[in-house]
Amino acid sequence: MLVPPFSHQTALEKVRMAEDAWNSCDPQRVSQVYSEDTRWRNRSEFVSGRAEVVAFLQRKWAKELNYRLIKELWAWHEDKLAVRFAYEWQDDSGNWFRSYGNENWHFGADGLMIQRFACINDLPITAQQRLFHWPAGRRPDDHPGLSELGL
Repeated sequence: MLVPPFSHQTALEKVRMAEDAWNSCDPQRVSQVYSEDTRWRNRSEFVSGRAEVVAFLQRKWAKELNYRLIKELWAWHEDKLAVRFAYEWQDDSGNWFRSYGNENWHFGADGLMIQRFACINDLPITAQQRLFHWPAGRRPDDHPGLSELGL
């Protein structure tokens, strides 16, 4: 596990590892990088503890179908990372969305995330406006990131 203080390289690795985990859409896998007593603010929801993280992610991915996410490091300092992201998803009526956001992450000495604060906005898009085209799971290494896509 990567632990603070982070260098530019380890911060980049931490962000990609998080992206890969979230693209798995596996709440148990994702929850393992958060401390047992992690605290989140995600949109208007407040989450406390790893068990609530799992429940939150189960609800999220029951609603956000065909989920594809790209994260990008924005800034880092010792035990904190700032990340921007975008993800595309489809609702159960077939409507597509691109959600844009920023996250602030704070890590404990063990490398587990103790705080996550996320601000997210949703933009309805058409299927033709989608930019994230890869099979479910990890984004391929040759797929452009946010900056390369102009996002």
